Amino acid sequence: MAEKKSRAAARKIKDKWKAKVWYNLLAPDMFNKQALGETPTDDPGKLVGRITEVTVQDLTGDFSKMHIKLAFRVSQVQGQDALTQFVGHDMTSDYIRRLTRRKRTRTDLTVDVVTKDGWNVRVKPMAITDRRIQTAKQRVIRTIMTKMVADVAAKQSIGEFVKGIISGDLAKTIALACKPIHPVSRVEVRKSEVWAMGEIAPPTEAPAAEAPVAEAPVPAEPAAEPEPAPEPEKPEPVPEELTPEELPPEDDEDF
Repeated sequence: MAEKKSRAAARKIKDKWKAKVWYNLLAPDMFNKQALGETPTDDPGKLVGRITEVTVQDLTGDFSKMHIKLAFRVSQVQGQDALTQFVGHDMTSDYIRRLTRRKRTRTDLTVDVVTKDGWNVRVKPMAITDRRIQTAKQRVIRTIMTKMVADVAAKQSIGEFVKGIISGDLAKTIALACKPIHPVSRVEVRKSEVWAMGEIAPPTEAPAAEAPVAEAPVPAEPAAEPEPAPEPEKPEPVPEELTPEELPPEDDEDF
């Protein structure tokens, strides 16, 4: 009897697996909705909340960015596609260990910023100097990093801010700002976490629907364009030709 029950249980497990369907994981708009992979489920509602990680190399093919890992969370399901949102990034531990060596000072910082489109992001940059520095200089460097990250985030959308982190533009901005205090050999944003998401998708979809409506009234305008044709007749009057006569006296004065 026990064997029959175990076989029946095994069949039920196989039946559950066969009932599952594979869904395509798509990156958000900031990464052009590239395919991240596939995931199975027997209920689309169970996909919402799942988190997947990919490297920047998988998305862009850039081998130099293989140490950066991006995290995406499934936000909604449309047909066979599972749409995701960016929730943070991280760097591999071996890459960070290679940067921190003897006789160097590593200055870490954790700061919460708000982007132009209302995304709350926790950013964790680090600055590494080529030699040991005093604690007072470290405090000043932390203050500068806090100000620079907050200013950059306030002027950019979440997509621009994330691209700046991945490309290294934000790290270069921090390094230049810290140079007057002490030359920084390397700056990296080792981790970021999204605490609150802003609504970007709804506003982008609305103008797409309004575009065809705006195209309809355009053909009515060309009918009014042929009317301004009589305007070139204005330069024909003689009074305008009399103006050159006033030029000679002005030239005489110059002489």
